[in-house]
Amino acid sequence: MLHIGIIGLGAIGQRLIKKFKEHPDVEITAVCDRLESLVRETSNALGGVQAYTDYQGLIADQRVDLIYIAVPPKFHHPIVMDVLKAKKHILCEKPLANSLDEAKEMAQAAKEAGVIHAMNFPLNYEQAASKFAELIGQNYVGKLRRLQLTMHFPEWPRLWQKNDWVGEREQGGFVLEVGVHFIQQTLKLFGGIKKIQTRLELPEDPQKCETGVIATGELEDGTPVLIEGLSHIAGKEHIGFTAFGSEGILSLENWGELSGGKNGGELNAISFVETKPNRLIDELVKAVNGQEAELYDFEVGYRAQEILEKLRKM
Repeated sequence: MLHIGIIGLGAIGQRLIKKFKEHPDVEITAVCDRLESLVRETSNALGGVQAYTDYQGLIADQRVDLIYIAVPPKFHHPIVMDVLKAKKHILCEKPLANSLDEAKEMAQAAKEAGVIHAMNFPLNYEQAASKFAELIGQNYVGKLRRLQLTMHFPEWPRLWQKNDWVGEREQGGFVLEVGVHFIQQTLKLFGGIKKIQTRLELPEDPQKCETGVIATGELEDGTPVLIEGLSHIAGKEHIGFTAFGSEGILSLENWGELSGGKNGGELNAISFVETKPNRLIDELVKAVNGQEAELYDFEVGYRAQEILEKLRKM
């Protein structure tokens, strides 16, 4: 049985609780948040597990094997470093850190600690994204001509995500919060991005995050990459990750929709109902038990952060 401790019980932290609860080889042993009422509520909902308002107490809890860190990015570095000192396994939310220097230090420390260190990049375990990866691997689009990421938000922060940091320039913004998922997918499927040039649209309030981005770059083989996004616009939220190739187009849209077509033909929805990706919790259990597992570690988080920091600088 893998005993989990959770630090950070906001909207993001709550998402994985249900999956942890449902897994036969996992037990949530302790929870922690600075907001005492939220800790008590979550603890009671989990049957009265140990509740902490000080994360140091949870880290010191001898019953906890792996700690899931779901606090805002600004707090990742100090908590992760303390968890690594305690030699406990870690699952950390994205982005890895609040700066490239922090991310580098965390990745190095994790490597030296000899523990399982994983990032929560959920697209890797979703059907549509897994089918996208499978078709790219099967050369569905032929030779890649362009990779494009589009991010459009009528409102940012989104209605379900109102908090005191996701709309701020220091540790929020859609480039960081949403773009990180697709930067990681790019690294996984196509390799690194170089020669990044970016233009940000920024509000007058220096505390507020970007409202627009246009960025270009290249894959290692010179294939152009285009990243564009806008917030505070008409219409519905739309996120598109599209590969244009010599033979066709493949597009992952709105997290869970997949379409494609051969050049000269129509774009059609692509079924992925038979795709059975690995599940994050299964892979964590396997890794802790010394088995081979599909996890994306802090080194992947650091490489994604390198690109993100370039995108967020004028």
